[in-house]
Amino acid sequence: MAHGTFNVPYPINEPVLSYAPGSPEREALQRAYAEMYNQDPIEVPMYIGTDQVSTGDKRAMTPPHEHGKVLGHFSYGDASHVQAAIDAALAARPAWSSLPWEHRAAVFLKAADLIAGPYRAKINAATMLSQGKNCFQAEIDAACEFADFLRFNAYYAQQIHAEQPESADGIWNRLEYRALEGFVFAITPFNFTAISGNLPAVAALMGNVVVWKPSDTQVYSAQVIMEIFQAAGLPDGVINMVTCDGPVAGDVVFKHREFAGLHFTGSTGVFRHLWKTIGENLELYRSYPRIVGETGGKDFVLAHPSAGVKEVATGLIRGAFEFQGQKCSAASRAYIPASLWPALEEELKTEMATLKMGSPEDFGNFINAVIDRKSFDKIKSYIDFAKSATDARIVAGGGTDDSVGYFVEPTVIETPNPHFKSMVEEIFGPVLTIHVYDDSAADAFEKVLDLVDNTSEYALTGAVFSNDRYALDLASKKLENAAGNFYLNDKPTGAVVGQQPFGGARGSGTNDKAGSYLNLLRWVSPRTIKEALVSPTDYRYPFLG
Repeated sequence: MAHGTFNVPYPINEPVLSYAPGSPEREALQRAYAEMYNQDPIEVPMYIGTDQVSTGDKRAMTPPHEHGKVLGHFSYGDASHVQAAIDAALAARPAWSSLPWEHRAAVFLKAADLIAGPYRAKINAATMLSQGKNCFQAEIDAACEFADFLRFNAYYAQQIHAEQPESADGIWNRLEYRALEGFVFAITPFNFTAISGNLPAVAALMGNVVVWKPSDTQVYSAQVIMEIFQAAGLPDGVINMVTCDGPVAGDVVFKHREFAGLHFTGSTGVFRHLWKTIGENLELYRSYPRIVGETGGKDFVLAHPSAGVKEVATGLIRGAFEFQGQKCSAASRAYIPASLWPALEEELKTEMATLKMGSPEDFGNFINAVIDRKSFDKIKSYIDFAKSATDARIVAGGGTDDSVGYFVEPTVIETPNPHFKSMVEEIFGPVLTIHVYDDSAADAFEKVLDLVDNTSEYALTGAVFSNDRYALDLASKKLENAAGNFYLNDKPTGAVVGQQPFGGARGSGTNDKAGSYLNLLRWVSPRTIKEALVSPTDYRYPFLG
């Protein structure tokens, strides 16, 4: 067998296309969107080993912006399908885990090129239709970030395998990076197609086999992900996609001896419950499972009195309202100095009045629908609460309409109460709450830093706007633990793979940094090998002489 030292092509972030009027990518995406919208309803199976499994329980897939339109149906499974997926994964494990790492990497490098090339319009259109993203939000997620994850992961895998220990005279030390002993369970959210693909893929890249449960509201684009993985040559059984009720899946997975790891993105409450369940079952497992989770956020923007009004307004509008605020990194609470507030309030009202809302089919719409009825009702309840509160007022927005789709106007709430309900609780929608602080005292900014740090249980993202370098330095130090991704003079969203590894701590997760080598290390179990080149032949050490 031939061997060599292999260098993965150096990854470069996939360029984000503009989709400007008249551009070829705009025409291709509009054509793909129309074809997928108008085609006969599709049937999405579960992918279990070599089989595409259908059941009699069919669940409708509908666009959030037009809930009367049925794009197709997906088969809903039960505990037997979860067990079958585990069996298929374990059957695939010996061949996949022993495959040289460069061959595993080649599969995902090919998938990245398929995403960036022939599947670009399809995966973007699927994301627009099923998750309600406009063309730009779909582009940066489903095409660019997904391709980036796969390419950078391969590069980081090469770096990890190249990391080897020192060897003393007469000894050769080696380090192997084994797959985890068992299977990995990946649970993914609706809001990012890239995350949905990356969570099972990064574990598989490192030699693991995976049972993947996508969100029910993301199955339409999840099916495209499986199609791409198959086109890239991923062997059957390496990643198995099951669609079923979460507790049903958990009851099988977390009681299985071969459960080796959880890769999760979702709510903090669910993650804590899963961790507790795993802890209660520790004696069942062959080894201690790896638990990696990225969960909730109550992300902040803090303006210093020296900040520019237009810069802060732009950061708030983009940070809070892109993709309807349905990002765990979205700006949800803001702290604005009283000296800046009158001008900023006027700027926000002026700019927000220009935001268009509607179907992603119209490329002029900045705002689209929230994901489903449950989300719509939850977001509306916070807006209604603010409307009826005596210590809050609606600055802009506040309207909702669910007659055709689940539309919520971008809404700004202003409150003198820094612990107002919508300042503290995660909403996951286009609602931004602003607290105006008195900046007349010399220590006002330092005090508001303490307020920002102590208000929320989360610590995912945060941003500080200031033209005062001393203020930026002070904020960086005081808010050291308040955000895993910290932004200076920029919105708190839009982390780029390879540039800003993403993840937070406290109630926001394990901070294992997707988009970096740190995440890959969680999916391997290293083995140290020491070989004595000439073995000793006498037990006696010199000190015994």
